[in-house]
This record gives sequence, C-alpha cells and structure tokens, in this order.
Amino acid sequence: MFLADKDRYQQMPYFHCGKSGLKLPAVSLGFWHNFGDTANYQNMRQMCFTAFDHGITQFDLANNYGPEPGSAEKNLGRILREDLAAYRDELIITTKAGYEMWDGPYGNFGSRKYLLASLDQSLQRMGLDYVDIFYHHRMDPETPLEETMGALAQAVTSGKALYVGLSNYDGPTLRKAEAVLRDLKVPFVINQNAYNIFNRTIERNGLKETAVELGKGIIAFCPLDQGILTDRYLHGIPADSRIKTDGRFLKESSLTEQRIRQIGQLNEIAQERGQTLAQMALAWILRDGKVTSVLIGASKPEQILDDIRATENIMFSEEELQKIDQIAL
Repeated sequence: MFLADKDRYQQMPYFHCGKSGLKLPAVSLGFWHNFGDTANYQNMRQMCFTAFDHGITQFDLANNYGPEPGSAEKNLGRILREDLAAYRDELIITTKAGYEMWDGPYGNFGSRKYLLASLDQSLQRMGLDYVDIFYHHRMDPETPLEETMGALAQAVTSGKALYVGLSNYDGPTLRKAEAVLRDLKVPFVINQNAYNIFNRTIERNGLKETAVELGKGIIAFCPLDQGILTDRYLHGIPADSRIKTDGRFLKESSLTEQRIRQIGQLNEIAQERGQTLAQMALAWILRDGKVTSVLIGASKPEQILDDIRATENIMFSEEELQKIDQIAL
C-alpha cells in the first residue's frame, strides 16, 4: 500500500525540533478541519495515506477537533487501527487540551484535573497508549503556571506522552513556562502558533525569538491564513469555498478588496519564483530556519502534494522579502 521507506523519506526534509533530538517533517498534516464527523471517511484515509507516503510523518490533533469535538481523534483512531498500526513507530501523533471540551468546571483551560483527564480521553479515542507530543492549547491566566506545567510533567512521567509543547503562548509566558519545565526536567520541545505572511503575531509578541533563544521548535498553524494565501480567492469568493459553505473560522468580511489586491500581488511574486501562491507562502515560513514545520490543512490528497512542493525552494532574496513585506504589512 505504501512506498518503500527509502522512497518515502527522500521526498521530505526533516528538521530538529529546536535543540532536541526529535526531527519533524518540514510539512505536517493538521486535523483541525476535514477530519470530523461531517467529512468523508474514505477521503480522510486517502489524505493520510498520501501524506505518509510522501514523508509527512506528523499528524496533529486536539481534543476538540471535529465537528463534533473528539471526532477527529476517533477517525484517526480508526485509520490507525485499520491501516497504519504497523507504522506507529514511524509516526508523530500529537494532541492538545486547553479549549472547552465538555460542560462544567473541569472541561476547559489549564487545570491539572482537566489536562490529565482530557489526555486519557484522547488516548482512548485514538486507541493509543501514548502520544508523541501533548500540548497545552492556550494560556490560562486563572491557573498557576506551575500547576499546568506540572500536569504536562505528569503526562510524561506516566508514559502517556513522550514530549510536551505549548500552543498560543506569547514570548514572556513561554519564558516562564520553560523555566518551570526545565526545573521539572520535562522534555518540552515545541511551540505551536499561528504564523503566515499576513499574521506576524509571533514576531510582535516575542514568541519567535524567545523560542529560538531557548532552543525550542516552532510549528506554524494557519500558514495559508485559512486558505486566503492560495489562488482560491484571486478573483473573489467561489460559491463552494469555505467562506460560503462553513464560515465558522474564515469570514467573508476577512476578504476585503484590499486583501484580494494583496494576494494578487503576492501571486505575481510566486509565479516569478516558479511556485504557486500556497507554495510560496509555506516556503516563506520556513525561510530562516527558525520554524521547524508548517502545519497544513487539506480537503483532498492533491492539495497535500501541491503543498509538499513548497520545500523544493525555501530560499528568498532580500528583494523578494522586502516586496512581500511591502505588500502584506
């Protein structure tokens, strides 16, 4: 069913996750969209097969990915059980807890009670004994940082996670959390944050440079800004687009005339580089070696193959970078 190992892994560059020994593929597959109960199961399978067959070894989930919450983990669990069980040691499976997952006071944010209960539920849904990386999904100003980091430490010492990560943290909070985790001797290796040509938050809030300083990896989600940084919206909003058919995360108000003009200008630079706009947007994130992996979403296998080609050219001239900044900022 799959390519020989040597063929699979020659198609993808792998980068160390900060200063750790863990390597991640330059492109990873996210399960935020298109893996819930409303998606086609056979298409999910084919996307997983295509990704793995072309060197994408990391599948990224969270407890609440769906819809319904938990359904993405259930569907991956079925795919693992039926098709990929023999390849478990060649896969990086990650999940998170931090957003609302169940009603009541114990199903949200960053308490020890919530994080450890959620991890147990995630493992049960996926049919796994452990995940490779367990993330706290967002900062919680009402729970002591020591408690949240202690729960991540417990996840590792119990054998239910190999490494831990932080998602949606800023630079100052990352620094405090890293100090606690270092004292606890926890293998904290990665930060997951939104990052793309239009969204430079991690540059402004100190996360990117702090992570590099501390020797931690970064994985960027929303690298294509929910699909805006593709050729999908060059000429307006198609009737079958996510904006029209879903609208939960990407709003029609986001695609202003100015934004359409910007993506048109960026597309011209991409064409000059011999790339699609999506490929250039992914390559831009990987350009300086500070981001370990880009986390793509896909609705069909062909999109995965197109995105992987971004790794063929991640070098940018200073002139190209300046033009991109002039357009986007």
